Amino acid sequence: MTDLNKILHKWSASLKKGTDFDSWGQLVEAIDEYQILARQLQKEAQSPANSSDFTEDQKKTIGKIATCLELRSAALQYTQSQEGFTLEDVKTLEPILSSILTFNKEFPFDVQPIPLRRILAPGEEENLEVEEEEEDGGAGVGSPDLFPARVPGAIQGTLLPRLPSEPGMTLLTIKIEKIGLKDAGQCIDPYITVSVKDLNGIDLTPVQDTPMATRKEDTYVHFNVEIEIQKHVEKLTKGAAIFFEFKHYKPKKRFTSTKCFAFMEMDEIKSGQLVIELYKKPTDFKRKKLQLLTKKPLYLHLLQTLQKD
Repeated sequence: MTDLNKILHKWSASLKKGTDFDSWGQLVEAIDEYQILARQLQKEAQSPANSSDFTEDQKKTIGKIATCLELRSAALQYTQSQEGFTLEDVKTLEPILSSILTFNKEFPFDVQPIPLRRILAPGEEENLEVEEEEEDGGAGVGSPDLFPARVPGAIQGTLLPRLPSEPGMTLLTIKIEKIGLKDAGQCIDPYITVSVKDLNGIDLTPVQDTPMATRKEDTYVHFNVEIEIQKHVEKLTKGAAIFFEFKHYKPKKRFTSTKCFAFMEMDEIKSGQLVIELYKKPTDFKRKKLQLLTKKPLYLHLLQTLQKD
C-alpha cells in the first residue's frame, strides 16, 4: 500500500467511525470525529504544492469535504434547526474520499473550502504554544467592533433547548451577561464554549457554543445569552463543574484560540447573580494547576435561574 493510499485508508476509517456514531445517536462522539477529520483534511488542503503529493484539484476536493464535515458538525450541535447537512449527505462523501486519486466528477454539494483558517480538533489547542496575553498591542485588523464570521454555525452558536421537566428535578439556566477583559475591544469573533465536566474532565453533557458577542465597550464583551444546562441539577455527579471558555479568532495565526476560562462548582449553583474569576489558558478541566488571568477586578458575570417542578 502506498503512502497516499495509507492516508486515504486512515481518512476513510475516520469518516466511517464518525457516520457510525452519527447513526447510533452518539452525537458528541460524532461531532468530535467529524471535527478531527475536518482539521486533518483542511491541513492537507492548505498545504503548499511542494509539500503535498495530492494535486491542486484533489486538494480542492479534500477541502470541500472538510467544509461538509464542519456543516454536519454544526447541524448536530444546533439541533433547533430543521435544516442543515444530513447524515445521508455525509455518507455520499465516503466513496469520494476513498477514491480521491481518481475522482473526476462534479462535487455533489455547492460548498467551498474554508479559506486560510486552521481547524483545531477538540482539545488540540491545549497543545499549542501558550502565548503571552500582552501580545500584538492591538488587533490590527479593521475595526475592533466588527465581528466577521468564522466557520459554519458560528454566528448563531450551537445552543440547545431546555430539557423537558421532570417531577422533583431542577433545571438550570445560566445567562452569560458579560466578561471583563483589559483588551475587550481587540477581540475578533468572540464567543464562549460552555461544557459540564466531571472531576476527570469528562463531558457530562453536550458542549455548547454561544453566538458571537453582541457588543463590546470599554473592558467588557457583552453576550446576554442564556445557556440551558443539559442535565438536571440532581443528576450532576459529585465534584462536577461548569466551564466557560472565552475564545476569539487570531488572524495572524489563522485559528480560533482560547484566551481564558472560568468555572463554577456545584456549591455555586443558586438563583441570582454570580461573578467568577478568570484563569489563564490552557483550560484545566481537572482544576489542578489554576493561574488567575489578572489581578485586576475583571470577571465573568452570570445570572442563574433554577426551575423545579
